[in-house]
Amino acid sequence: MAIKSPLQQHSTGRTLLFRVLIVALVAVSTYLIFEFGRIRAGYDIVEVGNIRQAYEDHIVQLDDEIVDLKQEVAILKTNREVDRKSYEEVEASLGTLQAKIQEQRDAIAFYRGIVSPTDGNSGLRVQNLKLSRGKAEREFKIQLVLVQAMQHDRKVTGDVSLSVEGSQNGVDKTYPLAELVPAEEKGAWEFSFRYFQDFDRLLVLPDGFTPERINVEVRSRTRSISSIEESFAWKTSQG
Repeated sequence: MAIKSPLQQHSTGRTLLFRVLIVALVAVSTYLIFEFGRIRAGYDIVEVGNIRQAYEDHIVQLDDEIVDLKQEVAILKTNREVDRKSYEEVEASLGTLQAKIQEQRDAIAFYRGIVSPTDGNSGLRVQNLKLSRGKAEREFKIQLVLVQAMQHDRKVTGDVSLSVEGSQNGVDKTYPLAELVPAEEKGAWEFSFRYFQDFDRLLVLPDGFTPERINVEVRSRTRSISSIEESFAWKTSQG
């Protein structure tokens, strides 16, 4: 293998350097020619840079607006939840107030019926009779309110007799109170009051019996206060 002389090696190095310079010059010239062509065509690299920066700034602004809108939506949801709860509280308070007002009205009507009944008749009367379902299928709770209207100078005493009319397997049937109350509640249904008295009794209807009416006889043992008899359709209420 031939060994190159120092002069040959130096010449080779300059040739290589020259080639690199030529390649670099061609690359720079090509880029300059490309940029010159874009400038002649109306392309401004500075302006493009400014436009790109403007878009980037706008994107940042939009991101900030998105964050603000999300916060506003969260606040609106919170306010809506607060408003809903406030409305529910007001509605509940209104319902409670209306219930209290109705209780007061019922109480006023009740005492007016004792002191000054609309029909102007004095003496014993059934102020209210209410039926509601019991715990078992055939159980019913009866609530009876007796009043003495207008005349309250003496107590009225006596007892209540009650019977239930209906049909037993398609045949007319009437059951007295003694046959409808549980064993522990059997006995006289007595009363003694000056203004009013209320009662609760549990009735257990026989199987196959369909009730239709309740007959109530309030028998007075007080002189000059008459006994009364009233009949009510069998109608249950809630509670």
